[in-house]
Amino acid sequence: MPIAPSNPGPLTRETAIMAKPLLSDELWALIEPVLPRWTPSPKGGQPRLDDRKALTGILFVLKTGIPWEDLPYEMGCGCGMTCWRRLRDWQADGTWLTSPQDPARSAPGRRQDRLVEGVDRQQLRASGVRR
Repeated sequence: MPIAPSNPGPLTRETAIMAKPLLSDELWALIEPVLPRWTPSPKGGQPRLDDRKALTGILFVLKTGIPWEDLPYEMGCGCGMTCWRRLRDWQADGTWLTSPQDPARSAPGRRQDRLVEGVDRQQLRASGVRR
């Protein structure tokens, strides 16, 4: 008895979806306001990959442990180098650094604390650490 149909039909981009999103809408709602705004170059150039797609690619690489250059293009996250550069830029400009003692953070600060907690949970999952 076959476990799966022998010919499930063609797999298209429209029908190929991930079983569970790596970046939930709730976590994205916390992360998006913290990310720096991007302004296009007056010279033009190739359109920038959406931040959410780039972050999904970053999380996929961290979770699976694959090399950046092996990030599947079919995921829609761009190439691995794009995701790596975005992570590098976000780390360099201090996007991920938040301090609970910062006096400038009042009510929005509590939101950023939840962001850090959410990102920490993702990193723990990516490294395989169980709480």
